[in-house]
Amino acid sequence: MFFSGFSLLDEKDIFKEYIEETEFTISGFSYGAIKALKYVLEAIENSKRIDKIQLFSPAYFNDKSKKFKRLQLLYFQKNNQQYIDNFIQNTIYPNNININKYIKNGTYKQLDELLNFIWDKDDLETITKHNIKIEVYLGAKDKIIDSKEAKDFFQQFAEVYYIKDVGHSLN
Repeated sequence: MFFSGFSLLDEKDIFKEYIEETEFTISGFSYGAIKALKYVLEAIENSKRIDKIQLFSPAYFNDKSKKFKRLQLLYFQKNNQQYIDNFIQNTIYPNNININKYIKNGTYKQLDELLNFIWDKDDLETITKHNIKIEVYLGAKDKIIDSKEAKDFFQQFAEVYYIKDVGHSLN
């Protein structure tokens, strides 16, 4: 099962060189990584089998101020199309891949959830205690998140792949 990123739909082809498609592997890109985490935590509560969760450029904004997050939401409210266009350009940087066929305009509510979601150590520890492997893939040239901050956080719980010369979309 794959969860899509903010303003995207069914873009899992972009990650074909990394993604493990099995019945018991859950994956998500950026905003979709949040959804994937929530799905796995719910699966644990319901005693469903999950072997692995793959997080591609998880939307990690734990290090950003409330002011930064409010400004992002304000810019979105002022001109959501311009915000999404800029967001997509930053997502595909530094390689100008064509993701037009995956674009689906995101909502204010989704952006708010993406920006204000807190990656909690307890949640990740719960996953690892249930013998679920966590893999995190980050691009060193990411213009959406601070991938170094995300790497430092996630390496406590996950196998982290820090890929040089790629950005948020890992291409």
